[in-house]
Amino acid sequence: MTKANPTPTRYRLHVKKGDTVQIIAGSDKGKVGEVLQTLPKTSKIVVKGVNIRTKHVKPQQEGESGQIVTSEAPIHSSNVMLYSEKQKVASRVCYTFDADGRKVRMLKKTGETID
Repeated sequence: MTKANPTPTRYRLHVKKGDTVQIIAGSDKGKVGEVLQTLPKTSKIVVKGVNIRTKHVKPQQEGESGQIVTSEAPIHSSNVMLYSEKQKVASRVCYTFDADGRKVRMLKKTGETID
């Protein structure tokens, strides 16, 4: 009998909070949005306006009416690519060093640095 791994592995994501990304797979394919939150433990991210879920909320007090709340659900980070606003194109990311010697992220297609 084997035991499941109780601690999930942590992955380093290629996107950060505030990045502009394009969805490349799933029902929201082609949409562009900003990363609102990253979840490195599960390798997922929350993107503004993507993967919208509705939740029916019961009234908490008497006389109050119920609500339908919409919110963004997390999607896997492998389903997004960084997006260049200037060139309007999605690209893979590579890591290079700038003139000061700092490690920065760069878009492979356009050559523009992100950090």
